[in-house]
Amino acid sequence: MVRQIKLDQIDDLMEEAVQKLVKKTTLQWTTLSKKSTPVVSGNLRNGWKTDIQKLQGRIINTVEYAEPVIYGTSLPDSWNGKFRTKQQTIKGFPELQAKQLTTGYIPKELKRIIRSK
Repeated sequence: MVRQIKLDQIDDLMEEAVQKLVKKTTLQWTTLSKKSTPVVSGNLRNGWKTDIQKLQGRIINTVEYAEPVIYGTSLPDSWNGKFRTKQQTIKGFPELQAKQLTTGYIPKELKRIIRSK
């Protein structure tokens, strides 16, 4: 059955759909990042924070050593210029996850959200 929407309702419907998509995607990305974060004490994994606003979502990690472990940049001197973690972490994994979310999760989830309206 085809759903009928009045022309003046499209903008509200799409804004609501995008807000849900932003929220779901941000939460999914946070979950993926936590799972991919190497664990020694749990501090780095627990450092992930989610900031969701109407049309924007962010995940951040402000733990002091997050940058070298997650991105492989600003390496401490003790690493002798080489990226290494005990769990063989892939440096820059949040960007890789963003690409996966963009090509797979987001289109499917948007269809699901729109169909549920």
